[in-house]
Amino acid sequence: MKTLIWLGSSKKDLREMPEEVRDTFGYALYRAQLGAKHPQARPLSGFGSAGILEVVENDSGCAYRAVYTVCFADAVYVLHCFQKKSTSGVATPKRDMGLIKARLKQAETLSRENTHE
Repeated sequence: MKTLIWLGSSKKDLREMPEEVRDTFGYALYRAQLGAKHPQARPLSGFGSAGILEVVENDSGCAYRAVYTVCFADAVYVLHCFQKKSTSGVATPKRDMGLIKARLKQAETLSRENTHE
């Protein structure tokens, strides 16, 4: 089973979400650790590969997302957990995409360090 590594405030952000949302995201991450894919997981558009996944869950009219990567052999990296605030469209807001990209670079660095130990 792969290690789960939380980047930035992703773990804290997940803990602040409703219980049902936490359960769905937790199970999706567990399946990723086992090398399987959660039925609700889908590639995050804008990254050109199926290695950056997002799970979307709705609760009480609010949309929540968890974004993680399975691109690296050493671990599953949780890049971002957030409540989508935008009321129009399904696109991930630019601010969140920027954060995801920055944390993906951090994951690449950590993975390189972990595989050279």
